[in-house]
Amino acid sequence: MSLSTTIDTDPSVRVAATVAETGTNRRVPSGRGGFVHPGFWLAALYLATALAAGLSLDGPIATLIATIVFIGGGMPHGAYDIALLARTGRLGRHGLGLAVGGYVGIAVAMAAMWVMSPLVALILFVAVASVHFGEDWTMIDEPLLKVAAGTAIIAAPAIGHPAEVARLFVAMVGGAGGETVARSLIAVAPVALLVTIVGISDAWRSGAREWAAATAVAILGLILAPPVAGFALFFVFLHSPRHLADARITLGGVSQRWWLATGAALSVAAIGGWLVFATSLQRFLPTDLTAQAFQLLATVAVPHLVFSRWIERRLARSGG
Repeated sequence: MSLSTTIDTDPSVRVAATVAETGTNRRVPSGRGGFVHPGFWLAALYLATALAAGLSLDGPIATLIATIVFIGGGMPHGAYDIALLARTGRLGRHGLGLAVGGYVGIAVAMAAMWVMSPLVALILFVAVASVHFGEDWTMIDEPLLKVAAGTAIIAAPAIGHPAEVARLFVAMVGGAGGETVARSLIAVAPVALLVTIVGISDAWRSGAREWAAATAVAILGLILAPPVAGFALFFVFLHSPRHLADARITLGGVSQRWWLATGAALSVAAIGGWLVFATSLQRFLPTDLTAQAFQLLATVAVPHLVFSRWIERRLARSGG
């Protein structure tokens, strides 16, 4: 098989090849595995040490810290969607305005759903998260298997800490429906985890051993650590860096200052918008800050998933 054929059939290889051509030294996704930031191993070591030492990671302060970590560290990976929309080209100012309006409109609709139909919003969030996290599994070709692997990320905490996950979901929806969703995740967890084990084995055999090992560690963290701490490890230190690396390469030679300022400004705008929304409608939303943080994450995750797929298709057509 020629190099050009390999690049055409595997987008992650194409990204790595693009970096090689531009002469940069950044680590990016390669082969049929994925990008693992060195910070993941440091965070995993810290979490493992804390668990081994018997430190409390599920108390109010520890949970608040983990919440701040997954919001502050995870939000930026979707903050470049608007910049990527402009990068797709041929939209024009009017088309770009419509696309941005659509992006914001979906987020507003999702936020409104947390007030009008929170149980539906939670189910949609779980579904979207399963699809989005499944996209990390480039070594799996079957879409349903990707979704199953993505579902394992959501289901793993429900296995290790069913009561805590149920309490969080109940707080998010304001009723017993949240517990039903938690039990449903436990029911599908065995199949989802089995698919994940197959994916990890395939990644290891195909040479993506760092990705396979990191994913196994993340899954164990989601099962063993308190739910918010385990999710912060996966979301901030494994999932987000992969997408940030892709976005940085796609956007080309942007300066470090522009990159940091854009991520910070759009993340602050999203968080600020939610604070205004939550303050205005506080009697309809949970008082639990972690539950609200997950609601915010869900609110931006839906448009992120929709537009990231659209962006990928446009870039593929334009050869970007």
